[in-house]
Amino acid sequence: MALKISLKPHEKVIISGAVVKNGPGRSDFVIENVVPVLREKDILTPEKADSPCRKIYLIILLMYVDGHNLTQYHKSYWELVKEVMEVAPSQRELFAEMSGKILEGCYYQALKLAKKLINYEQEAMNLVRDTRTGL
Repeated sequence: MALKISLKPHEKVIISGAVVKNGPGRSDFVIENVVPVLREKDILTPEKADSPCRKIYLIILLMYVDGHNLTQYHKSYWELVKEVMEVAPSQRELFAEMSGKILEGCYYQALKLAKKLINYEQEAMNLVRDTRTGL
């Protein structure tokens, strides 16, 4: 089944590992085979992976778009998951579901779950900050 993507002016998309940047006008693309596709809003750069959960997201993103280095990414993923689960055991179910998707090779679905993990991390950080500032 084909995937239609509409890009805004100058929006980027990763298609099967290639970064494609749209020109000054709106464009529509139709992807007619199954390849990894990530819109700019879902792309996280290494510079912005500045927390443990964001690093997990980045590793899954790399699994999705760069299948040549899966062994390395899987090793990094499992090391980070172990560290984060030690401080956030309440997220065990989310980790189990996300890890299951990774083991099935369903990296895009795992990315969506990793976004939930980032939201949890942000809420926890906000709570700590509010507690420290007395809000």
